[in-house]
Amino acid sequence: MNIYKRVAFLFIFLTISLVATNASPWIPMDGNNPVSYCLSWRLAIETNNVRAWRTVPLQCMRYVEVYMLAGQYDRDVELIVEQVRAYLNEIVLPGDGMDAWILDVDDTCFSNVYYYRLKRYGCDPYDPTGFRTWAMKGESPAIQPVLELFNDLIETGFKIFLVTGRDEETLRQATVENLHNQGFTGYERLIMRTAENKRQSAATYKTTIRKQLMEEGYRVWGNVGDQWSDIQGEYSGNRTFKIPNPMYFVP
Repeated sequence: MNIYKRVAFLFIFLTISLVATNASPWIPMDGNNPVSYCLSWRLAIETNNVRAWRTVPLQCMRYVEVYMLAGQYDRDVELIVEQVRAYLNEIVLPGDGMDAWILDVDDTCFSNVYYYRLKRYGCDPYDPTGFRTWAMKGESPAIQPVLELFNDLIETGFKIFLVTGRDEETLRQATVENLHNQGFTGYERLIMRTAENKRQSAATYKTTIRKQLMEEGYRVWGNVGDQWSDIQGEYSGNRTFKIPNPMYFVP
């Protein structure tokens, strides 16, 4: 496809997207139109300047859809993984088997974008029953750059701990099967919420788990998650990396 055809295709795609949201395709790209607002909104949430937000602004539904599905999200994840690899090149492992790396599961190892498409990409409030039903199917696809990173970490000699807020009692089997069918095998431990920590916030729960791992003698070199609550707090590890997620916020 030559450059002129590409430009024409992009113009048609943007026009259809804007018409679908009842927006004029001729609105200038200034600070007063929905596209500019949603771009600024996404920047604000990714830098953790907007906290405890519950739903995506309705006027940003189409923007989030295009961001997640039209390629920019994939490029952003690839860039983050490149930064992780640059950091890995600086590490010399002692080789005693106590070098650890922590990964979140949902929207870090695999994507739930197809579920959130049914929830208007986060414009609808969180539905715990609906999400549990989705998770039980075990159909979430791997986020490919993270899967490749996962395999490289294991090959390098890291012990991978998958730490998720999913419920141990109801979702362990489905989660294990989903991880396996997407290629996430060879990890050290899958850690899920139990009755003991069910009422803790995500930030408190994950901090507690990291503390326990370090008390076992593990050195946490890296920690990757799509939520700020995955990577903030004490015992967060030597380096943290955040995967973008404009669809929901977990405190």
